[in-house]
Amino acid sequence: MALIVHKYGGTSMGSTERIRNVAKRVAKWVRAGHQLVVVPSAMSGDTNRLLGLAKEISDRASPRELDMLASTGEQVSVALLCIALQAEGLEAVSYAGWQVPIKTDSSFGKARIESIDDARVRADLAAGKVVVITGFQGVDPNGHITTLGRGGSDTSAVAIAAAMKADECLIYTDVDGVYTTDPRVVPEARRLHSISFEEMLEMASLGSKVLQIRSVEFAGKYRVPLRVLSSFTPWDIDLDVEAASGTLISFEEDEKMEQAVVSGIAFNRDEAKITVVGVPDTPGIAYQILGKVAEANIDVDVIIQNVSHDGKTDFSFTVHRNDYARTMELLETVVVPTLGAQQVVGDPKICKVSIVGIGMRSHVGIASTMFRCLAEESINIQMITTSEIKTSVVIDEKYMELAVRALHKAFGLEEARDA
Repeated sequence: MALIVHKYGGTSMGSTERIRNVAKRVAKWVRAGHQLVVVPSAMSGDTNRLLGLAKEISDRASPRELDMLASTGEQVSVALLCIALQAEGLEAVSYAGWQVPIKTDSSFGKARIESIDDARVRADLAAGKVVVITGFQGVDPNGHITTLGRGGSDTSAVAIAAAMKADECLIYTDVDGVYTTDPRVVPEARRLHSISFEEMLEMASLGSKVLQIRSVEFAGKYRVPLRVLSSFTPWDIDLDVEAASGTLISFEEDEKMEQAVVSGIAFNRDEAKITVVGVPDTPGIAYQILGKVAEANIDVDVIIQNVSHDGKTDFSFTVHRNDYARTMELLETVVVPTLGAQQVVGDPKICKVSIVGIGMRSHVGIASTMFRCLAEESINIQMITTSEIKTSVVIDEKYMELAVRALHKAFGLEEARDA
C-alpha cells in the first residue's frame, strides 16, 4: 500500500461532470489498495470571478479580505469532490487549510508555508478515509486565512506530500506532461518522459506554466517524487499505464534521465525592462535602487549594470509587467531624486526566452549556438543572463515566437530520444 497525493487543477474540476470523473479516478486508486490525499484547485474561473466581484466594489480591498474571499473557491471544490467520492461508496472527508492546519506566514496573497500538522490527516487515512484538502491556502499565526498566490495549489500538494513522506505526488492537469516548449508556439514540441528537478525549476521560473515554481522548490528540497500527467485520459485507464504516464520530475543522477544538452525552451512574455540612466557609479548603488523596489514587494529578475563613463552608469533590470507602472512611479518619485539620476526609461514590450538543460554544464558552445541562431533571424538581444544550466535573453516581444521556433529547431528538440 502506497501513500499517494493527487492534485487536480481548475480545468480538471471545471464542472460537476468533471468532478465525478475525478472521483472515479481517485476511487480506482483507493480500490487498488492505496491511501489517497487529494488537493483540488477551485473550479475553473472561480477565483477570477470572486476577485472580480471585489474589484467591482473597490480597487483598494485589503489583502486580508481578498484572501478570505479567494479561499472560498477551493472550499467549494473539496466539498463537491467529497460528495462525489461518497457517491462512489468511499468514506471521504474535506478540510480547509486552517483545519489541517497548514501554517503559513502573514504575507497575504503571497504566503509561504512554514509547517503542516499531519496528525489529523494520518488518523483519517488510518481509518480508511480519503482526505481532500483545499489547495492554495493556509492559516497565519494570528488565525487569519492566507493564500499562497496563483498556482498555489501545486505548492500545497507538494508540501503535503513532503510533510507526510508520500510515495509520490501526481499533478493532474489539462496537459499530458512537460514539453520541450509550448506546443501552441511550436507544434513539433515533444513531451519529455523525464526531466530533472533543476531543469524543471528553471523552466518554471522562466515562464513555463505547467507547474508553479514554489512547488518544484518544495519537491526538490524534500525529494518528493513528482509526476505531471493529464486528467483528461479516461478515468478507467489501466492503473499501471496511468502511473507511468506523463512526465516524471526526478533527480539528475537517475539513470533513465534523458541525456540532452538542452532539454527545453522556456519563455515569458509578462516582463518589462526599466533603466535608470546616469546614476553615480559608486559602491551600494544597486542596493539604493533595488532596496526600495524590494521594500515595495516587487520581484526583480534580470539585472545589468553598464560600464561606467565619467563616474556615471546605467542600471537596467526587469520586473513583471503587472509591476511596471508601480515600479516606474517609485523610481521617478523616490529613487531618482535621491540619487540624482538623469532619468528613468521603461519598455513594457519585451520578453525573455531561455534555453535550459543540465547537459549545458559539460558542453561548450551552447550559448554561442543560441546567439548565432538569433542573429540569423535578425533578432537583437537586449540583455543576457546565465546559470550553470540555462541561458536567457531579453528581446523585443514581437520576436518571441520566431525566437522560440528557431531555437527549438537549432537544438534539435523535435527529435525523439530514448527515455
